[in-house]
Amino acid sequence: MNEKSYPRIGETVLEKTLPNGLKIFIVPKPQHRKKYAFFATRYGGMDMQFIRNGEKYDTPAGIAHYLEHKMFDTKDGNALQVLSQNGAEPNAFTSNAMTGYYFDCTEHFEENLRILLSFVSVPYFTDESVEKERGIIGQEIRMVEDSPDWQVYERLLACLYRSSPARVPIAGTVESIAGITAETLYDCHHAFYCPSNMALCVVGNVDPHTVIALAEEVLPRERGEEIARCYGEEEDDAAAQKETVTQMEVALPQFLVGFKCETNEGDLLRQSLIGEMASDVLLGDSSPLYQRLYDEGLINSSFGGGFDQMPGVAVLCAGGESEQPQQVSDAILEEAQRLAREGIDPDFFEQIRRASFGATLRALNSFENIAISMAELSARSVAPKLARLRCAPVPRGVREHRKSGCRALPARKPDGQPPRHLHHRTQERRITIP
Repeated sequence: MNEKSYPRIGETVLEKTLPNGLKIFIVPKPQHRKKYAFFATRYGGMDMQFIRNGEKYDTPAGIAHYLEHKMFDTKDGNALQVLSQNGAEPNAFTSNAMTGYYFDCTEHFEENLRILLSFVSVPYFTDESVEKERGIIGQEIRMVEDSPDWQVYERLLACLYRSSPARVPIAGTVESIAGITAETLYDCHHAFYCPSNMALCVVGNVDPHTVIALAEEVLPRERGEEIARCYGEEEDDAAAQKETVTQMEVALPQFLVGFKCETNEGDLLRQSLIGEMASDVLLGDSSPLYQRLYDEGLINSSFGGGFDQMPGVAVLCAGGESEQPQQVSDAILEEAQRLAREGIDPDFFEQIRRASFGATLRALNSFENIAISMAELSARSVAPKLARLRCAPVPRGVREHRKSGCRALPARKPDGQPPRHLHHRTQERRITIP
């Protein structure tokens, strides 16, 4: 077992890769009663096309999310209910690139961990149960379709990309999930729920040796094969569509403007940090643009933006509520061009860098955030890298974010109920079991 200490932030990470390829990360928290386990597979909404055993699979949109729902079924009942009865709080989510199953508890951790590892690794589907779930997921899809936040985001991605599966909703559509069968679910589980494609992350007052022993005992010994994935044809810099408009009943028009960004597969963490700070520089509530637009009454506190990374693509987006979304969108584009041309004030950048470092430290108070971050970033250290970033790369990052622009400006009829705010620091969209 490898041990990595980070004295600057007072954390220690224990790492071990089992012979079957499973990566295990443990963050000891001996001063806490709470324990948190997160078991994830690198399989999400974008992984619809892949090659397994020399055969190409083209699966329906929404199948990763559908599989997440069905994984709680066991021959003896439902694992979600068993974990809850055992004092745990379990749930799961599907994102564009990952499906994760988790629980937290203060007692019976080892028993709960055994249940988690067992039901995720051993699928049990019947034609009847798969058909029953279709109606439940269909209702969830309709709920998402009624959400203004989700609608502007999904439509923005559809405007930006021509062939990337990022343009397809994680949950799919009512029509796409109609073609999902028990056989299809088994095929996808066999392809992606193998130990070498998964990670187990545990945070809390736990015995690391017990965690490893349970994983070795419960999970398959075979690694599973490497699956080739297809994320569409290579995208150019231009947006697929300049603008889209839809009608929904909301108090104020809501909009998003997006910039296609290059991806740096060699250092995704650094790109993520630069992208988030570029978003803060351009759109944050202490930025000159935000202050000017707010003073002019063009935006309210819902305005914000963020940087998202997905397999093969990355996007910086900004938006919120506004009576003049076109004017705000134009101002964002003009400010991005000004920053690329004139550069960023060094003092302001240092303020943003320190704020980002502080936000990262605060995030370490969340067991969930620690575990998910380790699964997503393979336990790469965020805080130490933040300290090494200097002002020079950020103007280049801003210039990269200018390579193409796309606007989604849904004009809606008021119904007296404002939509949920677009949070300033967005995260990749996730579908969670209600």
